[in-house]
Amino acid sequence: MFRVENVGDDRLHITISGKLDAAEMRLALDELRTKSVRIEAGKMLFDVVDYHLPSFAAIGVELSQIPGMIGFIRKFQRAAVLSDQQWVKKISELEGALIPGLTIKAFNREDREAAEAWLEG
Repeated sequence: MFRVENVGDDRLHITISGKLDAAEMRLALDELRTKSVRIEAGKMLFDVVDYHLPSFAAIGVELSQIPGMIGFIRKFQRAAVLSDQQWVKKISELEGALIPGLTIKAFNREDREAAEAWLEG
């Protein structure tokens, strides 16, 4: 499951759970682009619930859309990731170190309030 919600003029909340297949990945990336059209200097809150790596076909979809996703990523400055899975938190912060202009910080799901404060701070 992948759900994207606009929260204010500069923020997206994204909920991810389970394992994405190719069709779900295509829809997810389209929804991210569509819902971020008017965002500048944005923030994202990812709530990652019992997530599993996407299928190989889904990864292929994601890789094929990297050029189009660069514009999406540039719209955001901060992303907070809520997860109780250590590997998700570590990979998220590593991604943040590799993407210029985007800072990603991981939090336990129970620390949502701290994540929200960090996004706004």
